[in-house]
Amino acid sequence: MRILHIDSSVQGGNSFSRKISADVMEKLKARYPDAIVTYRDFGKDPVPHLTEVSMAATQGLTTEHEPDIKAELALSAVLLEEFLSADVIVIGTAFYNLTVSSALKAWIDRLLIVGKTFRYTPEGELEGMMGDKKVVLCISRGGYYNEGAPGAAIEHCESYLRAIFAFIGVQALEVIAADGVSIGPEHRSQAETDVKERIEALEL
Repeated sequence: MRILHIDSSVQGGNSFSRKISADVMEKLKARYPDAIVTYRDFGKDPVPHLTEVSMAATQGLTTEHEPDIKAELALSAVLLEEFLSADVIVIGTAFYNLTVSSALKAWIDRLLIVGKTFRYTPEGELEGMMGDKKVVLCISRGGYYNEGAPGAAIEHCESYLRAIFAFIGVQALEVIAADGVSIGPEHRSQAETDVKERIEALEL
């Protein structure tokens, strides 16, 4: 069992999403004590955003920055291999300006590579290649953006991540989301209770 654990909040110890992902990891480690865990903290050590060089590196093109391509290829190869080798991916993410953090988006941009995580059939149809993976999304949102809430229509964090992982073929996806954590103590306390129950019911 290999587990890839990712945190992306920039709030450090004040992060609710980090707490959720840590609690999920605690359950996973208890279930799989011999699991090999790889941890990435994009809040503290963000993945560089795509540039002309990184795009050229992944697409096998040439640029005037040839010396930098080796470094870009090495980084992308490491990040991709961490993902490909993982059986379970646990992602902690806050809700930034209606979507994911730019650091998490930068990581995703290194994963969606044709021939590696998805492909096109001879008929031109899209086919995801990551159907053997399980993903657990640990999301914290300051207000209420869950299904049925007034803000649901502008929620582009969970919905975006669901679309991304569906795109590459992931079918086993779980979402543990805490809503209303910035409204006040009572709302945060309720979110903590809801998350605890959700984690207890989580089948891993």
